[in-house]
Amino acid sequence: MVKNDAVVKKVHASLEQEPRINLHRHPIRIGLDNGAVVLEGEVEDVAAKKLALELAGAIEGIRGVVDRLRVHPSERKGDGAIRDSLCIFLLGEPELRNCTLRIRAKGQVETLRDVRGERSGDIEVAIEDGVIVLEGAVRSLSHKRVLGALAWWTPGCRDVVNALDVVPPEEDNDGEVLDALRLVLEMDPLVRADQITARCRNYVVTLEGCVRNDEERRRAELDAWTLFAVDKVVNRIDVRA
Repeated sequence: MVKNDAVVKKVHASLEQEPRINLHRHPIRIGLDNGAVVLEGEVEDVAAKKLALELAGAIEGIRGVVDRLRVHPSERKGDGAIRDSLCIFLLGEPELRNCTLRIRAKGQVETLRDVRGERSGDIEVAIEDGVIVLEGAVRSLSHKRVLGALAWWTPGCRDVVNALDVVPPEEDNDGEVLDALRLVLEMDPLVRADQITARCRNYVVTLEGCVRNDEERRRAELDAWTLFAVDKVVNRIDVRA
């Protein structure tokens, strides 16, 4: 028990030192289960969630991390309202026009769009307690990452489980991350993508450029954090009125 208490204290201290994680405003419960750290609670945004998981997993002797963290939404919404907003996003996105889209609710599956013949994806979406689950298959890693970003943008979303397969399989790399990031920044109506440059090395994204205000700077960073497999985001964007 003493050893377990020591590990929990180390994890807590590591989280407390990260400025993006506010344990006073959003406390995180830390436990141990067969050598794995269990993190449970709400965090401010997707950046805080990913950082908390990474920091906990880096503690010596930890065998794994059980993720039970949820993002505190800017406004609370029921699963039905989240589903409606996400459907509008998916149906209105040109990148997904050749994808069959289905939504699963209360054991029933509704087809939103049925693409016959050659298609770029067959996607099924479900929402439970604010958690959006993406399943099915898409033809590229860019499609997988764009879908994940759209899910994270959905009002009321508390977490995204991106379980989409890429068929045929593609080899992932930093270039794939950058391709998807450019698409997502261009899709975001709150960001001027042409004012931002991005680099990626070993799944660490670095953002540079100049934007109009702090909110646009923050939004561009969060867009990068929403991408599947991104481990860290370095924000060097300047703000100039």
